[in-house]
Amino acid sequence: MNLWKECEALQDGLVQMRRELHQIPEVGKMLPKTQQYVIKELEKLGIPYRCSKTDSSIIADITGGRPGRTVALRADMDALAIQEATGVDYISTHEGCMHACGHDAHTAMLLGAARVLCRHKEELCGNVRLLFQTAEELSKGAQIMIEDGAMDGVDAVFGQHIGTIIDKTAPSGTIIVVPGCCMASFDRFVIRVHGKGCHGSSPEKGVDPINIASHIVISLEEIIAREIAATKPAVTTIGSVHGGNVYNVIPETVTIEGTIRALEEDIRQYQAKRIQEIACGVAAAFGGRAEVEIDWGAPPVVNHDEMAALAADAARDIADGEHVIVSIPAPNMGGEDFAYYLQKAPGAFCFLSSSDAEKHTDVPHHNPKFNIDEDVLYKGSALFVEIVERFLNR
Repeated sequence: MNLWKECEALQDGLVQMRRELHQIPEVGKMLPKTQQYVIKELEKLGIPYRCSKTDSSIIADITGGRPGRTVALRADMDALAIQEATGVDYISTHEGCMHACGHDAHTAMLLGAARVLCRHKEELCGNVRLLFQTAEELSKGAQIMIEDGAMDGVDAVFGQHIGTIIDKTAPSGTIIVVPGCCMASFDRFVIRVHGKGCHGSSPEKGVDPINIASHIVISLEEIIAREIAATKPAVTTIGSVHGGNVYNVIPETVTIEGTIRALEEDIRQYQAKRIQEIACGVAAAFGGRAEVEIDWGAPPVVNHDEMAALAADAARDIADGEHVIVSIPAPNMGGEDFAYYLQKAPGAFCFLSSSDAEKHTDVPHHNPKFNIDEDVLYKGSALFVEIVERFLNR
């Protein structure tokens, strides 16, 4: 039926929706303004929905005119605690919050796809489930949706990410979808080092947690350098060290925070285990004590081969073939809690490039100047629509 072509006519409306969402960024699990915006659009289309009692997520269903399978489409809605510096006239109206990762575009693109699919629901052999998710940046939203029944009865699931996340050099409008692992696991760790505070002039009277923390940081570098094979991609990064507030006082505690990334579950678990052992061992050696908390994020994103091939074929129709990438040298070490959906049903996570240096949209994600090339928004909606048509009707 080539329903995706109808998405081209939605382009102006998609830009408007994306800009309106861009102005009301919200962080975390509770996104009341964003939720109400999506609800309003769903009600315009007459699409039934249900809201979570745990967060601001929404599950909506388009029931096809003929019996068949169910395919789920996911968009994340949350923003980041970043002060926007783009200078656009639709800049964030929420101080200290910004859509610096493209989730405003994801939400608009799914709403656009919903409009076309709802218009043709009688022609669909099966059902479409729309997942509007919170807290992707916290890696908590997907699990909440699954607990709320989002994946019950779902036969396949698809999502996509806009921006420069996979390949900054890929021209805007390029669609990237690969089989197998395409993104790493991502987890957060917190190490609390406990010493004994004292005057800086007599360190022998205390136990210096700053000294201990320094040795822990250096020791953690050895996990990647000496304990994990070079052929096994992994990352251990320290992003935050906080301790003390007076120049001549040895504090009681120091807090270290960081992230671990891996492409394989056993490597992920090994890193967490070694962080615990090293931190506690080093602290004990210097007379202190360490507590380690692993805040588990999400496992690696592993696309199903058949579903990735289906999405790639859909992309070739939309992006003229030459602007479709189906293999990459190595998975991206960024993470995505879309991985949890893929543990429940086969599916694929796709990437839509919006990188254009002339439009200043080649800025990295999570940057105060991040922006997208809005000209490609209809392609995101079109990709969802074509995937649905191929999965349900062909």
